[in-house]
Amino acid sequence: MATIEQLENEIEKIKLRNKRVETEKAWETSWTRRLMIAVLTYMVISILFIFLGIANPLKNAVVPSIAFILSTLSGPFIKKLWLKKIHKG
Repeated sequence: MATIEQLENEIEKIKLRNKRVETEKAWETSWTRRLMIAVLTYMVISILFIFLGIANPLKNAVVPSIAFILSTLSGPFIKKLWLKKIHKG
């Protein structure tokens, strides 16, 4: 049988884990993360387009970055539909 002290320690561990999970979730859904990925995507695609000799590489590299941002905006909506219609949990 667990002692009160052991149970309190377990509860404290669970609270710490929950706090860490909440922090990680906040990062995953943050605009800072989204913009960072969009900027890095733009930079990498620009370099690739320059290397490949594609016309207007800096202008054309905007498209994948915007596509990423749009995909992150549609994600919560699609998730709600999936949870409601498919998962039904």
